Amino acid sequence: MLSHLSAEAPFAILLMLVLGMLIFRPLHAWRPSLMNTGVFFLVCLLGDLTAGLLEGLLQPAALNWLREMAVFGEGLAVIRYLGLACFSVILPRMRVNISGILADILVIVGYVAWGFLRLNLAGVEFNHLFATSAVLTAVVAISMQDTLGNLLGGLALQMDNSLEIGDWIQVGDTAGRVADIQWRHTAVVTRNGERVVIPNSHLMKNRYAVICNRRQAVPLQRRLINFNVDLAVAPARVSAAVLHDIETARIANVSPQPAPACLLMDFGSGYARYQLRYWLIDPGPDDLTDSEVRRHILAALQREGIRLAVSDHTIHLVEENKAHRDEVRARELERRIQAISRIDLFARLSPDEQAELAHRLIPAPFARGDTLFRQGDVAHWLYIIVGGEAEAWWQPPDGGPQRLIDTRGPGCIFGELGLMTGAPRRSTVVAVSDIEAYRLDKAGFEQIIRARPEMAEGISDILNRRISRFDDLEKGHARDKAGTGPLRASESAALGRKIREFFGL
Repeated sequence: MLSHLSAEAPFAILLMLVLGMLIFRPLHAWRPSLMNTGVFFLVCLLGDLTAGLLEGLLQPAALNWLREMAVFGEGLAVIRYLGLACFSVILPRMRVNISGILADILVIVGYVAWGFLRLNLAGVEFNHLFATSAVLTAVVAISMQDTLGNLLGGLALQMDNSLEIGDWIQVGDTAGRVADIQWRHTAVVTRNGERVVIPNSHLMKNRYAVICNRRQAVPLQRRLINFNVDLAVAPARVSAAVLHDIETARIANVSPQPAPACLLMDFGSGYARYQLRYWLIDPGPDDLTDSEVRRHILAALQREGIRLAVSDHTIHLVEENKAHRDEVRARELERRIQAISRIDLFARLSPDEQAELAHRLIPAPFARGDTLFRQGDVAHWLYIIVGGEAEAWWQPPDGGPQRLIDTRGPGCIFGELGLMTGAPRRSTVVAVSDIEAYRLDKAGFEQIIRARPEMAEGISDILNRRISRFDDLEKGHARDKAGTGPLRASESAALGRKIREFFGL
């Protein structure tokens, strides 16, 4: 049977088998297309065989035409398999990326070269062919300027690597991720899920910005958040409060490096304009991340007693009267007293002392992901939570993984040991939701405990029970590490003396 085939057929069959074994496994997603090409090759091979079997029965011209068409089709199938093997399997393994429009054009060049070769072997004169094709090419080029512009634009975009699939770009008012680069257009998927088709010639003739380059080790985009603060507040205080919060908080999609910056940008009528600059990891949820950052800025400023400012020429049409203001203050005071009365640490206080303490509380809101304080910090205050939840994490002395030791919500406190003894924080506390809390400083409690020194002993009993959890953690960790007996004796028995010394009783 092979004797009835053309001289090129055995080589084509061998190449198709070898290339098929090479590409079928890696290009499993292409298998339907590969099967179609294989069927096309078999049809051409059948035509080649038919021409051989009918030799002498039909006119030679018809048989030669059939065989040439069959051999040409066999070559097209081989070139397609060869192009897929080179550009989709072999070169990617060698870390050479030639894909998309450029790969398609090279395959088409192979088709054209094969066609000219077969025409040359068939005895076609190329002088007349080239003269006719030159006129035809000029006519096509004039009539298809836009289409050719899009084609060349797409080819240029892929060859100079100025744009790749996965990049985030801004073209005029359209911003999105590049989803596909085709012969005629580039497809961009916006944050709203819309697929915008942009002609390649438009990209080549106009300016576009690559917001986030996927070829970078860590693709980042800088974001700007503006806010206004009263001129009476020192700029250093504003910047320190905001930066400390953003740098220590756990905010999703905010990169710690490069570090955020808080700048004083301008002065307005009664206010100073600040700008927080941070780096976004994923440009997709940009507005969502901006919203989270604004919440942290607002919470950080409120904890410091700093209010966002408005222009001095703002007119307030409603004026609160004294009775209304007194009613608001009374409700807030009652809310604070209720929060204090639920805490066993202050259970020994009289109603008057609780009211006095309520006046000394400072509002301290936290946004989700904020760090209330870190293990080892020295801070002479505690937080009373009235809304939201926070987690306490303990870090072993040897730097092992953190352990979650407690989750506290409304009616709970954090930092009582630091307030009463000045001891360093024994855990890191992180807000797992937006938290509404009050801060009680040493100065706010000092007057009450000085008037009643005997409270120190009762408070020390409560603190002894509180620190037993940390003692158990430290002893258990020491036994796990050393395999020996318990850790040294706890110093909690001396808490009463430490409280007296700390407050100078």
